[in-house]
Amino acid sequence: MNFESLNDMVTYIEEHLTEDINYKKLAKIVGISDYSLQRIFVFLTGISIAEYIRKRRLSKSFEELRNSDIKIIDLAIKYNYESSISFSRAFKKYFGMTPSECRKKKTKYKLFPIYEFHDGNNYNDISYEIKELTEKKVYAFGVSASTQEDLLFKIRHLYKKIRKNGIRDIFDKYGMYGISLYENGLHKYYVGSKIKLPDTEEIKIENGKYAIFEINFKEQKDITRLYEFVYTKWIKSTDNKILDKPEIEFYENDKCYIHFMLKDKQN
Repeated sequence: MNFESLNDMVTYIEEHLTEDINYKKLAKIVGISDYSLQRIFVFLTGISIAEYIRKRRLSKSFEELRNSDIKIIDLAIKYNYESSISFSRAFKKYFGMTPSECRKKKTKYKLFPIYEFHDGNNYNDISYEIKELTEKKVYAFGVSASTQEDLLFKIRHLYKKIRKNGIRDIFDKYGMYGISLYENGLHKYYVGSKIKLPDTEEIKIENGKYAIFEINFKEQKDITRLYEFVYTKWIKSTDNKILDKPEIEFYENDKCYIHFMLKDKQN
């Protein structure tokens, strides 16, 4: 995967904003799995592919309201909204005004620009380990959703809940796991530890070979930057191949250890 293929994907999205956009087609353009693409897009941009597409459609509809006489219902249908009501609701949420008000008020234009991927980071030497790990059991609370966007929303609420009821402190005491995976058409996320608590679900971490990267801080921006490095730099710079397996984060003593399961080179 490289930035050129990501930009080709963005071009494809722009050329098909008025159509149903198939994520598997986007993944094929980039050359990775659907699940990995959606994860990478969030890491690189801070928003999901679905949100990016929605904002680009709304941005284009803003322009058309100002520069044409197209009916609001026709504009809603053009940009894949089920009704003028759902379109108007989304438009007002984003722009702070209804489509009718946008046409009448003649306020300043508001644009959500096309995203352009480029290599804006210069990385120094980064160290990592490759280890054979035996199977582990993690006891966790989980959330799932059909889209990456909905999953992120649920994850935020999950963390608020475990902080409020004190479970987060227990996880921190014994080491906390964050596990992301895609299974049976659902995006899933689990947070837990080796200690079994009431209402937790048992999650097995497979035995196998893992690349393990260490970050000195737990801040999301540092974790995001590490994922960006792995998917845009590390993969291209080594002979290793990451499997479409759960991505595992382990938090301990203000450090985060991110695990990627590797393909056996002999197979």
